[in-house]
This record gives sequence, C-alpha cells and structure tokens, in this order.
Amino acid sequence: MGLFDKFGKLAAERASLCGTQIHPFGIRIDEMYSPTEGCIEGQRVILAGTNNYLGLTFDPASIKAAQRSLALEGTGTTGSRMANGSYAGHSALEEELVDFLGRSSVIVFSTGYVANLAVIGTLAGSREVVLLDADCHASIYDACKLGGAEIIRFRHNDVADLERRMVRLGERAREAIILVEGIYSMLGDQAPLREIVEVKRRLGGYLLVDEAHSFGVLGANGRGLAEELGVDSEVDILLGTFSKSLGAVGGFAACHDAQMDLLRYASRPYIFTASPAPSAIASVRTALAAIKERPELRHQLWSNARRLYQGLAESGYQLGPQASPVIAVMLESPQEGLTVWRALIERGVYVNLVLPPATPGAVTLVRCSVSAAHTPEQIDRIIEAFASLRGAMGQVTAGA
Repeated sequence: MGLFDKFGKLAAERASLCGTQIHPFGIRIDEMYSPTEGCIEGQRVILAGTNNYLGLTFDPASIKAAQRSLALEGTGTTGSRMANGSYAGHSALEEELVDFLGRSSVIVFSTGYVANLAVIGTLAGSREVVLLDADCHASIYDACKLGGAEIIRFRHNDVADLERRMVRLGERAREAIILVEGIYSMLGDQAPLREIVEVKRRLGGYLLVDEAHSFGVLGANGRGLAEELGVDSEVDILLGTFSKSLGAVGGFAACHDAQMDLLRYASRPYIFTASPAPSAIASVRTALAAIKERPELRHQLWSNARRLYQGLAESGYQLGPQASPVIAVMLESPQEGLTVWRALIERGVYVNLVLPPATPGAVTLVRCSVSAAHTPEQIDRIIEAFASLRGAMGQVTAGA
C-alpha cells in the first residue's frame, strides 16, 4: 500500500468535481489591484470571498508601517516567542489590545488557528469537559482533540440544548468550558450570547468566544459580539485573528484574569511556533488604530452587507438566517455549487465554494464575504451577476 493510497476516495471526488477546468480548491489570484479587485485566469474580477471586512489590506498607513518595519527589523524573527521571537512590536501590540479590549491579559500568536490550539488545547485537558456549538470552526475541534478533553456538542445556537447537556453534567458543569463563535463563518449568523450567559450564570462554567469574524465588525468600538450585546464581562476568554478585519496574519487571546499569562509557559503551540513577522505586527497595530479611529468603516461594511443580502434575497436565493458580512447562498448539490461558482467567475465575481462535510447540515454553499471597501456599484454588480445566473439557472446547470 502506498503512502497516499488512503486518499484515493478524496482524489476521485476531487477529480469528478474539478476535471480539467478552473477549480475552487486551488484558485490563484494572479494579480491584486485593490482590496476588492484582482485578476483570475486573465479576467478582472470583483473579490467577494476574501474576509477582508474593513478593506485594510491596502490601507496606506498599514503598508507604510509594514515597510518601515521590514527595513528596520528584517523579514522575520526566526524564532518562537519563548526563545528569540518576541520583539518590541509584539509586546506593544499586546499592550494596545489590553487597552482596546479592556482586559487584563492578552497574548499574541502566529495565527488565529494557533491561538485556538494554544489556548483551548492547553486549558481543555483530559480532565475537562467541553461543550461546543456543533458549527464551531475546525480549529476549535482540533484544539479540543489536542488537549484530550471530553467533547459534548450541542445543536447550533440552541441554548435549550446547551442547558440540557449542562444539567446532565451535574456538578461537573461548574468547571465545564463552553465554546462558541461571535459570527459563524459558514452561514454568517451570530451566537445567542446573552442567553448563553444566562445559562452560565445559573449552572457555572467558563465561556470562551472566538471573535474571528466579529472582531472589528460588531460592537460600538469594534470589539466584537460580546461588546455588541453588553456581556463582555461574562466572557472569560476572547479569541481572535488578525487575518480578517485587521488585514494581516496572526491571532490573539484576551482574558480578564492576568493569570492567563501562564499559558506562555504551558502551551506547546505558543512555545514551539515561530512568532509573527515584525512587518505583520506593525501593519496590525496600524489597522487596530484604524478600527478605533474610523468607525465609518464598520458603518459602510454593514450598509454593504445589508444591500447585498437584500439584493440576493430579492433575486430568489435561499440565504443564511440574517444579514451579515458573511452571506451564504444555499444550493442543492456540490455539482450545482461548482457550476454556479464557475459561472460567477465568468461574470466577473469571485466568491467561495464550500462543500460538505465542511458545511453545516451537509448543504452546499456559495459564500460571499463583504468588505467596507466595496463600492455600492460593485455590490450592485455582484447582485446583477447572481440575478442573471438565477434567470438562466436551468441552462447553466444543464450545461455542467
């Protein structure tokens, strides 16, 4: 048996979907023109699948800060935070996030994925029980497995199901870890945090919220869903990433308890991973300042999101449950999804195709992510592309 023979079924499925045409799992953007436009296969397209929520990837101040850091500090740290990889910028960013989030302790990590592995995988050891929303991100599942915790899933956004499962735990519920997300990355819906907090108050437990897709997007100051709903003091640990609203790469964890700092000495993903490049940290610090100083970015983002959601709904598409910077179009099959995805690129719009088992309920999704940098005209062009495809859906699908 060959080393990769175990992936035979996967290879066959990929071949049946992708063939020799452009395929969605190895898409290459050949040129970037702006936060919202690029070139794919020689065609200029609107980028509506990048998670670039505030459009800060081309922010002149962030680029200038990164360039200055490159010139002064080089291309990388070549070491972990524990060894030689903590530069002044890493510590400064942590202090700025402490101030921005109003928390006692913040740790910066190399990616949002590593942040989840480091924090959850270390806290949720073999003696702990974790209650996690069934639709949580793969990094959260991987983190729970890494720590060896007992995992109990509750139905997506079903607070009654969470409560039932906690009641069954009895006294163990008081030390359980509850894991949810601010905005879920597939359907764009929000966690019912107020109701979850009420369960936590009565039954105990520690609440961890991954604000990857809600940081910079929700809240009066852009801190996320916990701020939006006024329950920040009840959330024990906030987790997040720099690769969405902040337009770079990296991740963080924030806690009201200063003892979280002990994770620097206990977490293997923190100890043994190279730290973020100084240039990335410099751009993140500048982007964080933009979140604080330019609330109009959030306002524009939500205006664009509502405009796109309404336009797609009026075109007859089945969408996720609420308007959000993540807008999921639900389709009947993987083949239909692939056909629609390719047809949209032909019409000058790039979105994400997401197939089972990565999707909730085994549905096929064409997933849009909206940016504050999208112009109203670009949003209208995205709607027009979907609408024209809806009118020709039968012919397009038949030609697959």
